[in-house]
This record gives sequence, C-alpha cells and structure tokens, in this order.
Amino acid sequence: MYQYYQGKYGLSDEQMMQLVIEREANQKHYAQRHRKEIVRISKERDLPLASHDDTTSEHVAQAASEGVVLCEFPTTLEAALAARRFGLNILMGAPNLILGGSHSGNASAREFGERGLLDILSSDYVPSSVLAGAFFLHQELDFPLPGAIASVTYTPAQVVHLHDRGALEAGKRADLVCVKWNPPLPIVRHVWKDGKQIF
Repeated sequence: MYQYYQGKYGLSDEQMMQLVIEREANQKHYAQRHRKEIVRISKERDLPLASHDDTTSEHVAQAASEGVVLCEFPTTLEAALAARRFGLNILMGAPNLILGGSHSGNASAREFGERGLLDILSSDYVPSSVLAGAFFLHQELDFPLPGAIASVTYTPAQVVHLHDRGALEAGKRADLVCVKWNPPLPIVRHVWKDGKQIF
C-alpha cells in the first residue's frame, strides 16, 4: 500500500513518510470516536452498515459486533473467510474480477468467486463493468446465470433494504435492461425505467 500511494500521488520518500505520520495521528485522534457515532446514527435510523477494506479477521469481528452486514472489498483472503464465518455479505469490484486482480495489489475477486466468497459485484471505478462482471461470473466461474445476475441486482438491493427493486416481481420497480450476449461481452439493447422504455 505504501508504494501504491507514493506512486499514485507522486510523493518523495520524505513526503510519503510525513503523510503516514499525519494519517496515523488522525486515525488515533478521530477514528474510534467517529466510528462509534456513525454506528449509533446508522442503528438509530435502521441504515445497513458496510465495512471497507477489512484486512484481518479482527477487523471483520469488530465490524460484525457493530452490526455491519456487508464486507466491502476485503483486502485479504483472511478477511473474506472471516466475513463468511460471521455471515456478512461480501462485495468485490467487477473491474478486479474482469482484470484478474486488484489494481492496488489487494485480494483477487476471481479467487473469492472460485471459493464461494463473493455475493455482490460493484462497479467500483468502471460503471460498465457491472454487467460484464455478472456475465463473467456465469461464463468463467460457472455461477448459475440467475445467481450471477442477482449479484448485481437482487442481492445488493436486499442487503441495503431497497426492497422495491432487484427482482422481476409484481409491485416492484420496473427498471429493466435487455441484454444480448455477444462474446466476449454483453451488449445492452434496451432499457426501461419505471416501466417506460428510455433506450
């Protein structure tokens, strides 16, 4: 991570060390207080909580104890295995899956998918990757197609309490995408929003 941030921001060794010192001081001063307040407010408003970039089983255990339901971008296999043990849903980025690895050197979404440790795909930094990622799960990792599509529709909607969408059922929002499989990519043919065709 040190090399990733140093390269990303073009920092000298001295600047990078100063950044580390500042971040560690901020973390020590603010992190626990702010985290407790975020958890309190979220519980008060019945908002689902997600953890982010968990690295160790201890990180996941703390998140689970606070009522977190979604482990977003676990950076190690240890964290993903712990998330599964605690019953948390595991979210990874579709770009990571399609590219075969993380752009920042973290855990592989493909490996997690192969191990049954992947429930939800997000666009991360490439919105078009969501649809391609769902088909990748089906074509490359042998996910049943309904389950692969659910990883970008039904499952995330359920986890974040958006029960009015994510499935083709009476009374739900009619946000639909008509797709043609055109190897190696799915091609969007039509789109409906609230039952009205917009593309």
